[in-house]
Amino acid sequence: MKVAIVGTGYVGLVSGTCFAEMGNHVICVDIDENKVDKLSGGELTIFEPGLEVFFERNLRENRLEFTTELADAVRNCEVIFLALPTPPGEDGSADLSYVMGVAGNIGRLMKSEGIGYRVLVNKSTVPVGTADKVTATVEDAGLTSGIDFDVVSNPEFLREGVAVDDFMKPERVVIGASSDRAAAIMTRLYKPFVRQGNPILVMDERSSEMTKYAANAMLATKITFMNEIANVCDRVGANVDHIRRGIGLDSRIGKQFLYPGIGFGGSCFPKDVQALDRTANQYGYRFEILRAVLDVNDRQRQRLGDQIVEHFGGSLKGKTIGVWGLAFKPNTDDVREAPAHIVIRRLVEAGARVKAFDPEAMDTTRTVLGDMIEYCKDDFSAIEDADALAICTEWNEFREPDFDRMKECLNEPLVFDGRNLYDPARMADLGFEYYSIGRPYEGASDSQRVMTNGSA
Repeated sequence: MKVAIVGTGYVGLVSGTCFAEMGNHVICVDIDENKVDKLSGGELTIFEPGLEVFFERNLRENRLEFTTELADAVRNCEVIFLALPTPPGEDGSADLSYVMGVAGNIGRLMKSEGIGYRVLVNKSTVPVGTADKVTATVEDAGLTSGIDFDVVSNPEFLREGVAVDDFMKPERVVIGASSDRAAAIMTRLYKPFVRQGNPILVMDERSSEMTKYAANAMLATKITFMNEIANVCDRVGANVDHIRRGIGLDSRIGKQFLYPGIGFGGSCFPKDVQALDRTANQYGYRFEILRAVLDVNDRQRQRLGDQIVEHFGGSLKGKTIGVWGLAFKPNTDDVREAPAHIVIRRLVEAGARVKAFDPEAMDTTRTVLGDMIEYCKDDFSAIEDADALAICTEWNEFREPDFDRMKECLNEPLVFDGRNLYDPARMADLGFEYYSIGRPYEGASDSQRVMTNGSA
């Protein structure tokens, strides 16, 4: 099939490359000429494990191409995916201006050039009712008559770091379509991806749009619940690792998303929870659970920075803090809503000099934080002569460091672990003063526990 992807951000680039890998001819469209030139020249603009091999192969075999000309894609492709930004506005609602702008341009092109039937697919995460709005926008732009098209909702469920596997072997494909014709085309497009028997679910557009928000809100709620459990564990002396295993073996709960930490970030969970809460509010419903999720997550992302400041008596003037991890999660360079950035801002605000390292997110962090921090060549450079280490992202290479070298680098063997990478008993045996989330530190006094748990 001939497929167009409008927007070469994270979702668009992964989707387009994976569709090409299945033998489709894919035209990716973006208004950023510099990005299009880089991609056309074989340079990936995002980091995602496994993507490079598919990208290079399909570019080389001419199944994947990039252009700034929307008209080329509309003329030549029967299925046109809209993978465009939907950033949150000040009130938390999704900004649909990019989606509607492209929809209007497509309608005008179809009308002026007499282009035949097209399926327009909302791949972006959009509020309930967006498919109807896109339909109306295309019709208005094309003066209603002479245009043959359908609008479909097809939410993505990609996890950064494993997005290629998620796309190539999806647990399910959700298609929101009122048109049997459009549903049949979308089913044919996705059939090669579900040969292992996972379902393609066809439903109405509004249910499809709600499914994406409901999925992310549920996962965000699960993470937030475990962070609250961890905070209680700190106060009562329980160990959240034992509790996580104890409840995760219950098939009704499951093992995933039960790891406490310093809050969720990224491009999806914060934005989608806010947007769903906003949608509920627009329809006169107060979504109490989501309000709590947002409030708790905001507090949790502040926690590690506050702990470090409290540990040093309220000021970090003259102190150097090493930070391991800048991305919002491992195996990505994405720093959108990254908890690490919130921690860093708190440390700098308190007077600290911050030295940081991340395997992939140094450049993306520099575009956000600029010269606020020092960017180090490796993990141990980041803690050389530092007064403490703060761990903010659970990259695998941080899980088994040379602890003797770590102690030599640090002025004091002090670690604040926001991702629970190490065993507290082992850290005590190694001579570290070690604080994590929801787990007792055997070397701490009662007063240290109270201060570090944030209840002083």
